[in-house]
Amino acid sequence: MTIEAQSTELTHFDQSGQAHMVDVAGKQDTHRTAVASGSIRMQAATLTIVTQGNAKKGDVLGIARIAAIMAAKRTSDLIPLCHPLPLTRVSVDFNIVAEKAMIICTAQVETIGKTGVEMEALSAVQIGLLTIYDMCKAVDRGMVMSDIRVLEKHGGKSGDWTSMIDAAPAQT
Repeated sequence: MTIEAQSTELTHFDQSGQAHMVDVAGKQDTHRTAVASGSIRMQAATLTIVTQGNAKKGDVLGIARIAAIMAAKRTSDLIPLCHPLPLTRVSVDFNIVAEKAMIICTAQVETIGKTGVEMEALSAVQIGLLTIYDMCKAVDRGMVMSDIRVLEKHGGKSGDWTSMIDAAPAQT
């Protein structure tokens, strides 16, 4: 995978500084994917409720998965300058990290189109985590969502990009 250079231009502003939707009419349709992730930390007892399926509102992770998929599909309704995209695939996974009382949400989104799906993947992750919070807040209002970010993207003129954050040496 290649690491692309970041552009220094903001694309959602015209020459006079007014916000606008980027014109993608001249771009080629290509297969595009993006993977995003984020986490939610909670009390150990809250995680037990989630994993044992004892939440009063129902299957926390099942409902959060559906909410995340719906969010990816509705991203252009939520973020003003995003293009509506015909998504070809949305996959949402939850990884339980019991020793940290944490759930990691990872979303992979795909399309064949003129613009990328990073925002759709980020929307899926954030709404998945918010749904977990909503379903568990009656027992744990101190949950913390963090580390929401794009892990990788593929396709389009700019090619492939992979986050290097985890590749950096740990600070001591």
